[in-house]
Amino acid sequence: MTDDARGFRRNLTNYGDRAFALYLRRSFAQSTGLSRDLMDRPIVGIAQTASDFNNCHRGVPELVEAVKRGVLAAGGLPLAFPTVSLGEVFLSPTSLLFRNLMSMDTEEMIHAQPMDAVVLVGGCDKTVPAQLMGAASADLPAIQLVTGPMVAMPFRGERLGACTDCRRFWAKYRAGEVSDEGIDTIEGNLATTAGTCAVMGTASTMAALAEALGMSLPNTAAIPAVHADRIRAAEASGARAVAMIGKGPRPSEIITPKSVENALTVLMALGGSTNAIVHLTAIAGRRGIDIPLDSINAISDRTPVLVDLKPTGQYYFADFHAAGGMQALLHELKDLLHLDCMTVTGETLGERLATPPVWVDRAVIRARAEPFDPVGGLVAVFGSLAPRGAILKRSAADPKLFEREGRAVVFESLEDLAARIDDPDLDVTADDFLVLKNAGPLSPSGMPEAGYLPIPKKLAQAGVKDMVRISDARMSGTAYGTVVLHVSPDAASGGNLAFVRNGDRIVLSVKNRRLDLLVDEAELARRRTSWVPPEVPRRGYRRLYNEQILQADQGCDFGFLRGI
Repeated sequence: MTDDARGFRRNLTNYGDRAFALYLRRSFAQSTGLSRDLMDRPIVGIAQTASDFNNCHRGVPELVEAVKRGVLAAGGLPLAFPTVSLGEVFLSPTSLLFRNLMSMDTEEMIHAQPMDAVVLVGGCDKTVPAQLMGAASADLPAIQLVTGPMVAMPFRGERLGACTDCRRFWAKYRAGEVSDEGIDTIEGNLATTAGTCAVMGTASTMAALAEALGMSLPNTAAIPAVHADRIRAAEASGARAVAMIGKGPRPSEIITPKSVENALTVLMALGGSTNAIVHLTAIAGRRGIDIPLDSINAISDRTPVLVDLKPTGQYYFADFHAAGGMQALLHELKDLLHLDCMTVTGETLGERLATPPVWVDRAVIRARAEPFDPVGGLVAVFGSLAPRGAILKRSAADPKLFEREGRAVVFESLEDLAARIDDPDLDVTADDFLVLKNAGPLSPSGMPEAGYLPIPKKLAQAGVKDMVRISDARMSGTAYGTVVLHVSPDAASGGNLAFVRNGDRIVLSVKNRRLDLLVDEAELARRRTSWVPPEVPRRGYRRLYNEQILQADQGCDFGFLRGI
């Protein structure tokens, strides 16, 4: 035996006798059939998230096997271990409620088990940020391997893919343009392959941002889940993880203020998901890096939208890969990026981008001189209704609604919304602002993707396609519309959103970055006297969540997990 703290000698179980602990560990390891040669190798842990409750991760077992091949070929020992898996549509009340739990699971298993590097295999929306948060805190050499997007399949003359098309057809169904039979047929043709949502939703956005941060191998973010290159990327990730053992770079060398700014720049150029602001803030926060919301506006104003992907465009994430992928996009953004940032390959971003892409499909990825939009996809607004900010995806919104004053039509909760939104007697017009309360991070619902409030049925049937909607909730990255989200502080914590009443006037000005409630402070103070906060959960994870959850502008992380 030696004192080299690698492989099975790492993180020994504490019996008060290190030699005995190693002897016992090796004895039990031999029961798995491992040879002595393999047991002496450095270990690459593989955080695997396969689950029957996560359809997006259907291909994870195959990826894990490919990672193992890469590790073995490079001279390491691969050992896979399970963590929490977050299937977006299979969790109640919302997957965000469990993102921090998964990050803790990931961090602690990296710390506790004997591994020298780790490959993080995941894809569905909150999985990737949870894994990156855990890896950032554990600070062991780590590589993010995403599952890849679904492939949009032909259906009756068009291609369909989850989940922008899901929402498009559901809106038609609510408006009476699609029958019951028709919506059932559509349901069976929206998500037909393994992988994450086919559009520039949260999963695709986070895959791209993981690569922009430098935590994934080059040009792997958008490889379709069913493509053979996805398996080859897994094998290469395993091999690279072995090469990082003892040499790095570690997440602390990759996730820096500069690389976070690079990721924000890529987010704006993609017109990516609003959820990414929350997730990137949480990831950065694990390394003690703050992302003030007003800094997002500065980045957005200098960064054009260069890709034409749904929900704001016409193409899918797999098309982005075929068009040149992240390599092409990063090359277009070169002068806006910090090129000295380190990546998992051991080279800087500048070294990676030294050679221009061989070919770029300009229908999907525009040149800087011909952007789809001269400014970025997201913008933060502030004011008396959102003192700490709120987010609008302007690339998915109707510019005609950007400078408006409207009457508030208020829903006190998700239950109230469900009960009244389609009531034919609802007092609402297309010029009103729909306001949803008590759907933020501190609410019992845990900040679900409910901010995409449906157009009231009587307005939808009259042809209304969009109207201003405001809430402390989130919105799926696959959604669209003039939707103001993440209002901070949220209603459940006593933010001013809690005191909005039917008939109040609200002003939205994207130009001035303002969201103001036109109610004087004296009246708000009077309304506060009758406010009752939500009941605190009595036990378990929900109680921990309630005690530690931060607001959206701090990434909805737990307070005790931020920093280093």
